[in-house]
This record gives sequence, C-alpha cells and structure tokens, in this order.
Amino acid sequence: MRTKDENIQLADLLFPNVKESVEDVFKKYPKRELKDGAEVLRFAPSPTGFLHIGSVYSGLVCTKISEQTDGVAILRIEDTDKKREVKEGVQLIVEGLKGFGIEFNEGPGIKGDSIGDYAPYMQSKRLDIYKVFAKYMIAKGSAYPCFITEDQLAEIREQQEKAGARTGYYGSWAKWRDASLEEIKSELENGSPFVVRLYSTGDIENTFEMTDGVKGRVTLRENDMDAVLLKSDGFPTYHFAHPIDDTLMGVTMVTRGDEWFSSVPLHYELFAKLGFKQIPYTHISPLMKMDNDGKSKRKLSKRKDPEADVQYYIDHGYPKEGILEYLLTLANSNFYDWRVQNPNLDIDEFQLKLEKFNKAGALFDIVKLEDICKEYIASLSAEQVYEKSLDWAKKYDKQTAKLLELNKDYCINIFNIERSGSKIRKDIVKFEDSKLQLRIFFDELFNEEEYEDILNRVDRDIQKEIVERYINIYNSDEDNVVWFENIKKLGDSLGFCSDRKEYEENKEKYKGTVGDVAMVLRVAITKKTQSPDLYQVMSVLGEQKARQRLEKYASEMV
Repeated sequence: MRTKDENIQLADLLFPNVKESVEDVFKKYPKRELKDGAEVLRFAPSPTGFLHIGSVYSGLVCTKISEQTDGVAILRIEDTDKKREVKEGVQLIVEGLKGFGIEFNEGPGIKGDSIGDYAPYMQSKRLDIYKVFAKYMIAKGSAYPCFITEDQLAEIREQQEKAGARTGYYGSWAKWRDASLEEIKSELENGSPFVVRLYSTGDIENTFEMTDGVKGRVTLRENDMDAVLLKSDGFPTYHFAHPIDDTLMGVTMVTRGDEWFSSVPLHYELFAKLGFKQIPYTHISPLMKMDNDGKSKRKLSKRKDPEADVQYYIDHGYPKEGILEYLLTLANSNFYDWRVQNPNLDIDEFQLKLEKFNKAGALFDIVKLEDICKEYIASLSAEQVYEKSLDWAKKYDKQTAKLLELNKDYCINIFNIERSGSKIRKDIVKFEDSKLQLRIFFDELFNEEEYEDILNRVDRDIQKEIVERYINIYNSDEDNVVWFENIKKLGDSLGFCSDRKEYEENKEKYKGTVGDVAMVLRVAITKKTQSPDLYQVMSVLGEQKARQRLEKYASEMV
C-alpha cells in the first residue's frame, strides 16, 4: 500500500496541470439562498437519441416539485458518452421539453448558452472540475490509476466464474489498487492508457439504511467495487460526475430513474470519500407497458414502441396539455379525482406528492392517454380548435392548412358542431384528426370517400324514395325539433315506425324504424353511418350543398 506522501506525489504526477484546489472550486459555486422547504432538483438527460416520453415525465416531475416548493429546476446535460451522442441532441432535448411547456430555471440554451449562476450545465464543459476532485481523491488515497486492459478484465471475470466468486473489479481481484509508485511510473513512461478508479473501503457483508423519496426506508449492502471514476479519455463516469455536480449546484434532492437504485451503495461511498454531505435520493420507477401476452409488464421501449418517442406525439398533433395531464395521472393516481373536482384549474395548482408515486412503475396506456386528450380538446372553443389545428397543419399537412386558412369562419362553424350542450362530441383525439371533420364539408375531400353500404338495412329503391321525398320537404329554416318531426312523419308515410318499442313488438308490420330513415339521409349527406349531429352538419353545409348531396345520392340509387 502506498504511503500518504506517495499518494500526494502520484496525484501531482497524474495531474501536473491541475493547480486549483477543491476549496477554489467551491468558491465559484456559493451556497444557494433558499426559502425554507424549497427544493433544488435537476433533470440530467443524455443527448444520445430521440426524446423519450419518459424524459418528459421525469422533466415534469422535476419542474413541478421545484415550482410548488418555490425552489429551482435545473437542466443539466450529461454528455460524457461521446460515442453515443447524436448531432443536435441538446437542441432536441431543450426544444422537445419546451414544446411541452417544461422549462427550467437554469440550464443550457438551444445555442449552447447558459442561464444560471452555476454554469456550465453541460458536463463536457466541466472536465477541469472533475480533474480537481480526481486529484484530490488520489492524494488522499481514495482513488488510483488503473492500467488494466479489456482482455485482462475478461480473464479476471473468467477466473471469478470458475472460482464461484462475484464478478467485478474489487478487493484482491483489483490488481492495481495497491500498485507501487514505481510500477505506476513505469506504465506512464510507456504511455499506457489508464482510468481512475475508486479505492473502495466498503464491505459487502455490512449493511446500511437509507430513506428513498419513493421507496421509503430500505436496507442496502455496502459497495466494495473499485468503480471507474475517470475514463481513459478524461471524461467522468456518471458515478463520479453526479455527486460533484449536484453538490456544487446546490441540489437538495436527486430525482432519477429506478435503474440507478442499485448504484446507491457506490454513490453513498463516493459522497463520503469526496467529503460531501449526502443528498437524499428519490428513484422514480420507469413507465411500463403491458406486453403482447396481456399478462406481463415491460419498460416502454425505444425500439418496440413508437409512442415512446416524443416526436410521435408532435407529428400527429397530440395536445401537450392532454399528455401532461396523463403523465400527472401516472405520477399520482389522485390527480384524476382532483381534475374531476377542479375542471377549470391549471395543473400548476395540483400538488405532486412523492409518497403517492407507484413503486412498481406506472403502466403507460396509449388508449387512456387518448381519452384524456379527447376530453381536453372537447373543452376547447371552436376558435381554439381551429387555431391549434392550423398550427399543426402548417407543419405537417399543407392541404389541410390551406383549407383552414382560406375558410376560417366556415371551419370554425364546422368545429363548433356539438361543442355545446349536455352531450359534447369527443371525436378529436389529436389535431391531425381535424381533417376527418373537414372531409364532410369540402368537396375535394368528400369526393375521395366512398358511400358506406347500408343495403342490408334499407333496400336501394326505398333509399331512393326516402331521399327524393325528403328533398321535396327539406327546409333549412326549420329548427332541429321541427326538422326531426318532419323526418318522423316522412318515415311514417313510408311504412317506418317512429316508436322503438312498437317496432320491437311488431317488426313484421314495418320496413324499419325512423332511425333507418335518418341513416339513409346521413349516408346521403356524409357518406358515413356515423357522423356529427346531422341537423348541425346540414346547417353548416347550407341548403344548396345539402340539396346537391341528396340529389346526387338519389341519382346513384337507380
């Protein structure tokens, strides 16, 4: 084992250009002045691909808790894995989260600029800081350079497996932890690449207790692995960087994915070795999905599930408000009851509570998400639906955008169908669906559709007679009550029953019900057996176009 003086010599040998001390670094990051109970949280994604819906979930939790405690939300980019980093990955994260209304008090901007006094917020720009702390740990004997190769690691693993020992780099298996200064100097003179590892003093047989913000009180075994702190390229591992950054930035609670829970013993040892006060952890379970067998659950996957990609929701025009409401339901199941009781309050009014998080992982259900999106869009005015549909269409559907722009008042009237009263229509899940409502009203879209076949309900000649007779009595000035009474009278005159109970008891006496008559007219006007309220549809179309549709349908019933 090296002496204290040898460790100091080793630290100077490995980091000759590092002149700053730990104390010097802390002077650049003064302690935050916070209100009592204020939480400083950080969300620290990696720019390694598309933005996962789970990242929106985590970002929402971070900003929500900090906001409701009058605290600070930090966005920090963990870009130390340069092999996996994608071009414009930071922009993808910043813009993607901002698109959902998730904004941070501190962090990098789209162009790489920073907002906040604890910059830089990108780990790749903090390498000098990590070197200061690496040198500090080596000088006190808590870390050491390791020159072991990948082949040698594989050989150690093979030996451990044969011996029935735990695999990993620890204890007597860690060949470089007690190497002499001369051995290390020899490798350095040969230009051998090295990593900096933790010199663990933990004992796997010992346990300790910690309180997790979601899991509660848990008992864990100590770490005894000599984990890599600095890689051979000078970049830190997450294990080393996060205690340093979270401490310097004044983070009061670390919220992160459940996959890091197994690393808690290592991180506790690192906090102690660095001389830092331990920051409380909150491990949030990942979003889950029911597998195809309908029995087992798995993580929402980037590879398997298109709905895992935030761009999926943007491309199809899902309302961000609906998505955020659904994510809050996943975070705290009582959010649904709160929303029912407070239909007009902003989600900022809802108090997110860590103890109400699902410990096993919330089940992500696209059908439930779409139900919430339907409810949200149904609560909007026709003008709001128009504006949001236009915003989406300008980027993703030029034909629809042109129709909306050239026919604003007409389109608002279309979106206003069944938007008031006791039974509000809820068939727009996402703004992409607005085109489905428009297709009834614009001939260029309407003509692309085929008439639904209803010959199994009403014969061709009877359909023709219904439509022709209705053309003669159609009056666009009638209100909806008189309008429907006239359809009932028409049905009665043609042998259809206007009383459902009477029809069920004496089917042989009638050709069908008044519903069949209305269905024929619906198909003639809309080509569909299901559509928005037919009276309102015909009112928006106008009498001239409605008559043209009826006449065209009658002519095709020859």
